[in-house]
Amino acid sequence: VNRSKPLTSSDLLAESSPYYPLLQSYFAEDKLPVSAQKWCAESYETNPSHPENLIHTTLAGHKVRSKSEVIISNLLYTNQIPYRYEAALPLKEFTAYPDFTILHPVTNKIFYWEHFGMMDNSEYASHACRKIKIYCDNGIIPSINLIMTYETSACPIGMERIEQVAEYYFG
Repeated sequence: VNRSKPLTSSDLLAESSPYYPLLQSYFAEDKLPVSAQKWCAESYETNPSHPENLIHTTLAGHKVRSKSEVIISNLLYTNQIPYRYEAALPLKEFTAYPDFTILHPVTNKIFYWEHFGMMDNSEYASHACRKIKIYCDNGIIPSINLIMTYETSACPIGMERIEQVAEYYFG
């Protein structure tokens, strides 16, 4: 076995992997309702902006922009909560790319999860506030169908907080 590069989730879930018998039933997509399986299989437009910033790899094999997004993605993936990363969302004003578009595995309701990770940067925080207002103007309302998490360099978000948020909405 060549260990020159780290194993990815795809490597671990490949039928040739010695871990396949242990993992495949846990991560099997057929545990999801048919409607969720179809949603997961659909292709979607992703954010074309700054692909060079997609530097962190999730368990699902996606590239994301921050370590906090890795935590969110991994939590959704390991709990079999279907999601799309930075999927296009046409709004009245422009096309947004929420960090996560999530299909509730039981209710089939769509949620959007924005993680605002640099709230100590005033320009970033102003942009975040404008984005939240635009979401509201388009019927995407915080605590209803818009999940928001925040952090600053002095107050980073931890796994426990992300787990609490996910449990509240999807538990």
